[in-house]
Amino acid sequence: MSQIQELDKEKLLRRKLDLLLKTGQMLVESAADTNRIIRNMNRVAAFLGLPEEHLHVYVQFNMLMVNLSDGEHSFTKFQRCTKHGINMTTISLISKLTWKAIAEDYTIEQYAEELEKIRQRPRNYTPLQVAIGTGFACGGFCIQFGCDWIAFFYASLAAAVGMYLRGWLLRKGFNNYMGIAVAAFVSTLIAFLTMWLPSSWTATPLHPLLACGLFIVPGVPLINFVDDMLDNYIQIGLTRAINTFLMIVAMSFGIAFFLKLSNFDLTQFYTIPMIPHNNYISYAAAAAISAMGFSMIFNIQRRLLWVVAIGGIIAVCTRNIVNLGPSNNNIGLDMGLAIGSLAGSALISLICVKAVHWFHVPHHVLSIPSVIPMVPGVLMYRALVALIEMQGVVGELTNAVKFGMGSAITIMCIAIGVAIPNVFARQWIAPSRRKRLQKAIADRKARGKFVDLSEFDAD
Repeated sequence: MSQIQELDKEKLLRRKLDLLLKTGQMLVESAADTNRIIRNMNRVAAFLGLPEEHLHVYVQFNMLMVNLSDGEHSFTKFQRCTKHGINMTTISLISKLTWKAIAEDYTIEQYAEELEKIRQRPRNYTPLQVAIGTGFACGGFCIQFGCDWIAFFYASLAAAVGMYLRGWLLRKGFNNYMGIAVAAFVSTLIAFLTMWLPSSWTATPLHPLLACGLFIVPGVPLINFVDDMLDNYIQIGLTRAINTFLMIVAMSFGIAFFLKLSNFDLTQFYTIPMIPHNNYISYAAAAAISAMGFSMIFNIQRRLLWVVAIGGIIAVCTRNIVNLGPSNNNIGLDMGLAIGSLAGSALISLICVKAVHWFHVPHHVLSIPSVIPMVPGVLMYRALVALIEMQGVVGELTNAVKFGMGSAITIMCIAIGVAIPNVFARQWIAPSRRKRLQKAIADRKARGKFVDLSEFDAD
């Protein structure tokens, strides 16, 4: 009889570890940052009665491990993470569920059922809606580079077709990096074809070539990479960085391959002006469109689209005021792209620290879509195209380094601007949350809801 009871206890414990791993897997595959993954898993462990002092969680890009050990007993389970994407709705719903399960004293079955509902929840937008939204988002980028509104529609069409093609290839099981290269090639082809339309329609026919592939730029992984490095999760941060780099290489290869086939003058490609001279109303409209369009890729809740649109306006207009100035015949402080991006992202991050209490979602669900319109994707792939097409001509390496360093510094400033206010806010909020969690843990221990590993001693 005691053997049967012990087997039942072990089966229950392994069931709890499975649920903990499943929660972590969904967060990893939805592109949550590592700090959030660990915090959520610790809350789930508290709900499941797994003592924190005996619990060890290891997070990698493609693997999760949990171990429960007190020196005499040890239980370990692994979980592969294979389907990587971005799903802000899943991140938000799991965060709410982890608190709700503790507050309302869910049973394990209730928690498992709610978690499965989140896993099976359909995405908020159809592939066609995502493609259209993404197309307009890239058109918004084009406006920020100084194109007119006719060129905006050219860039939108090229990006929408490329995004839909990329999604279709992924659904058919096509290799991710090859899908990116094909999508970038097709988008650039369509943008190139628009140049043959009547020249009287647009004064900026080349600008769609710059913006049509920007839907591929992995802004969320880039920001998560810097976040993880700042939080000292070095290994997973470097893995994210390598994956991001490969995506940008694939995109650059697709663009460079088309430009080579078309005999397009690369000197023109590098010298297309990116300093805008539009009015701030145009900047605001473009930023709102881009933020909402990319939010559809991230599967943000529909109710939050207007929120991130306002966030995008604040971030981009702040960036432009600090960045632009008299040196380029604009209104602003003339302090450069990097400082402007830092100011815009830090401001929106500070606002989001308060806004999370109004809209009841995690900080990154609001802040990251708001700052995505500032990511310097053009500089990234200009640098890589320059390297791919290098033929020993004087100045080619200089171009590659200039674009590469400019994009790297700007991305670092955006990520730091998002992360630092959130880190300080987390330190300020953490004690009250920790106190709330400790009280819930004490209540559950008092009701005998925690695992006691000594119960697994052999009779």
